[in-house]
Amino acid sequence: MDTTARPAAPTLADYARHSAFSDPGAHAELLREVAPDPASVGAAACATIVHYRAGGVPLRDEQRADVDRRWLASLLDAAVERRPGPLAADREPAQLVAGCCRDHTLFSLGVLRQHGVPARSRIGFAGYFEPTFFHDHVVVEHWADDGAGGGRWVRWDPELPDDGSWGFDVRDMPTGPASPFPTAAEVWRAIRAGEVDPASYGVAPDLPELGGKDFVRGYVLLELAHRMRDEVLLWDVWGALPPHRGLAALAAASPPGYVPAVPLSDDAWDAVTDALAALLVAADAGDVDAEATLAERYRSGLGPQARVATLSPTGRVGVTDLRERTTSWAAAPA
Repeated sequence: MDTTARPAAPTLADYARHSAFSDPGAHAELLREVAPDPASVGAAACATIVHYRAGGVPLRDEQRADVDRRWLASLLDAAVERRPGPLAADREPAQLVAGCCRDHTLFSLGVLRQHGVPARSRIGFAGYFEPTFFHDHVVVEHWADDGAGGGRWVRWDPELPDDGSWGFDVRDMPTGPASPFPTAAEVWRAIRAGEVDPASYGVAPDLPELGGKDFVRGYVLLELAHRMRDEVLLWDVWGALPPHRGLAALAAASPPGYVPAVPLSDDAWDAVTDALAALLVAADAGDVDAEATLAERYRSGLGPQARVATLSPTGRVGVTDLRERTTSWAAAPA
């Protein structure tokens, strides 16, 4: 009989403590000052972070570089340096930290976990920003205890104001494939079943190269990583690397194995993703065996294995060592 212990899936206790990414470092007290309810957390996140593309404010050079601050401690370093004091206080545009949905969510996880609330990030596609298109997006889930030994995950978007204009409760979003925010796994399965147009999913309608079937496939792996408490950047990639001129040049100039690619065919990667998506959907439905299998597969090779390739929106391409917290950039910003 095989008595080898399977890797444990994250528990509620795990989700209630900081990951390497959500650890605030020297700024724990600032997070503790924010009340751990969605409205307060979302307001503080939006008072600290501005979306680097959709925020509507001109960015300085140092703000444009903010997008690669993958650690919450680094993000908060910038916030405090530019404006000391409470995180929920109003900031001038130049004092904001530029980021994206992943950063608003990571900030929210930091606050919730600092208060001991189990919380995790969810990777998927939001259908509520633009008609007929689903933008890649990251939202929060926190565990709401029912007081009787049970509870449920409550999903919410820290970037949305609760003004009643969205057509759903932004502090307790519907879930499932037909919801305003289907997960990457749910979208992948819909694409494979021929139920949706892959071109309707991606970064933006005018960026077709950052969308479609293979883009969603990569997001299933991101969804798994975030579920395992590795809240990597949305432009951190490993495994089935996308075709990218800078990435190809980096791989050609690097020692074998330095760029974290796994040389499987597209069909093989599709099959791997089919299995992962089925497990992710089953785990969301409460299947504990699926949760354990995800953890096992993640830790046996599907996780980033200490290094990721980073395809920054600044135009830089590099390899990031997640243990050393360093990035070796191969190209300057375009």
